[in-house]
Amino acid sequence: MKTIGITGGTGFIGKRLTDILLAKGYDVIIFSRTPIKGKESKHIRFAMLDSEHKTCDQNAMATIDAMVHLAGASIADKRWTESRKQEIATSRVQGTHYLVSVLKAYAKNCTTLISASAIGFYGPDRPGVTPFKEDEHHYNDFLATVCEQWENEAKTAQNAMRTVVLRFGIVLGKESGAFPEFEKPTRYGVMPILGTGKQMISWIHVTDLCQMIVYNLENVKNKGVYNAVAPYPVTNKDLLKAIANEKDRLELPIYVPETALKLAMGEMSTEVLKSCTVSADKILSSGFAYQFPKIEDAVKDLLS
Repeated sequence: MKTIGITGGTGFIGKRLTDILLAKGYDVIIFSRTPIKGKESKHIRFAMLDSEHKTCDQNAMATIDAMVHLAGASIADKRWTESRKQEIATSRVQGTHYLVSVLKAYAKNCTTLISASAIGFYGPDRPGVTPFKEDEHHYNDFLATVCEQWENEAKTAQNAMRTVVLRFGIVLGKESGAFPEFEKPTRYGVMPILGTGKQMISWIHVTDLCQMIVYNLENVKNKGVYNAVAPYPVTNKDLLKAIANEKDRLELPIYVPETALKLAMGEMSTEVLKSCTVSADKILSSGFAYQFPKIEDAVKDLLS
């Protein structure tokens, strides 16, 4: 593989993935509704892909050897109104449907599709079921239903190319995502514990996630669904303690009650409060090695 297409390439994960791919000698084409032509170079280009208006750069599609599909409206940026929920679902389900259709039509050299999904597929921990493994049936709430439909659209590519679906856990990085929100209050000597603080967080360092994407691009035996989480999930309280310990300072724990979170966040609060314990056994068994398997390793790196 030489040329990798990325949707969502200008986002938090996409930028880190692009850097890693370029360092390994790949060329990258970032597909976007608003291509940034001024930032092109010898090894990185931008091309049009707009699922809403059904337009794409067919010539750029024809040059890719693999596609990494990361695009989708953020679930955490805005309150979950009915219109926002529709936007979240449409960007993933219809966006993936259109992407697969243009890959089949124009990307004749594309042998691999790596498509994002999320551990929201599983819903909350349930007795006798967790840790969740890849063969578990999807839950029945909003996010799980979106994930199931999203994955089904990606799987329609299987008859044309090797297809890998990665169910992302909570992605931790310096620049964006959940980690800055966890870390920010500790600057002021407080440790805001959400709900009981006992809910399990299945997380992954952004570098490990991007390395896992590259690993699946390069290992042609891998196909199907893999959980993209670190091997050691932690509670919300223990994650905050790891941040405080790395800073070597005493933080005042402040419990934020569920009722307050529900008032502030609405339906989206269910994702903050739920416990979701997810297994990394399948990707480990395939041979993938984590750089940051434990939360202490990840926090030390992110605070360095």
